[in-house]
Amino acid sequence: MKANTLRRWLYFWTLFIGLGAVAGSCGMLLDPTGHAMGMDAMLPYFQVLPLAEALYQDFVFPGVALLIVNGLTQLFTFLLLCRKHHAASLCGAVCGVLLMLWICIQFYIFPFNFMSTSYFIFGLLEALTGFFLWRKERQAA
Repeated sequence: MKANTLRRWLYFWTLFIGLGAVAGSCGMLLDPTGHAMGMDAMLPYFQVLPLAEALYQDFVFPGVALLIVNGLTQLFTFLLLCRKHHAASLCGAVCGVLLMLWICIQFYIFPFNFMSTSYFIFGLLEALTGFFLWRKERQAA
């Protein structure tokens, strides 16, 4: 695959995942009960996590964490790609790995669901895209 094609895919992944994470975190922060997004039934599943009594009584902490871990990092990587920064491809690979780790936590606390599995695959595709782009850029240098 050509570097330009890989770069376009990485643009897509970072923007798609980043904007989705920002939208999800905004939903959690605007309605910490989770009722508006139909997530209120998921709150009891968080109780298996450390510090559950302090951090997981509502969706404020998960919303902030989602914004930081998957929203801002993805959008920052998108900006690096737009500026053609030499670290953009490697940052894209790291963002994909971060998303997969995030989803592994979801696999631990939630029952099997299509959404988590889909996003794990998206993270894998993003990580591979970033890695292969990084390798192509190193070969060209």
